[in-house]
Amino acid sequence: MTEAWRQDRNIEDADLEWYKGAGPAEPAIWFRQTIIHGCGLIGLLHCVSNGVPSQLIEPGSELANFLKKAVPLGMDERARLLNETESMYQASEAVAQKGDTEPLKPGEDSIHHFVALVKGLDGNLWELEGARKGPLNRGSLEENEDALSERALELGIRRLVDIQRRAGGDFPFSCIALAPTV
Repeated sequence: MTEAWRQDRNIEDADLEWYKGAGPAEPAIWFRQTIIHGCGLIGLLHCVSNGVPSQLIEPGSELANFLKKAVPLGMDERARLLNETESMYQASEAVAQKGDTEPLKPGEDSIHHFVALVKGLDGNLWELEGARKGPLNRGSLEENEDALSERALELGIRRLVDIQRRAGGDFPFSCIALAPTV
């Protein structure tokens, strides 16, 4: 995460209340990140527990069972459940060990960060980042627009690129799309 991005986040979050949502009626399922260097796991959870991907989770799977327990909970209880769910920790660690980069050690910092931009079942583009105060509704999308449509890009990733461009510098990022078909 760049300093310009961090400053923009801090300004935007200053007037926001901490998220109080819970339950299946939430327009976006959000997880607060309390795990050090856990933004990849949090980003993945945000992607799979919202929008169309949430409807594709295998019933009875570890993920389905975890979400069944997590969704009804509030922000702090959800974070606690994630911290205490050994199967989620083991899966995250197994994937981290397979990556191309050396996993960070406690106390090490990184400019890399995961943020999920998902189209919710309510038709809105949601910015979901566990280090924020809650989910951020970036605006509505038409039925035929997805999270990579022109409008979604303007509301989402281009906004972040513009923040960095105004500060002077590049905004390196990667993009992963979860979709039923390509």
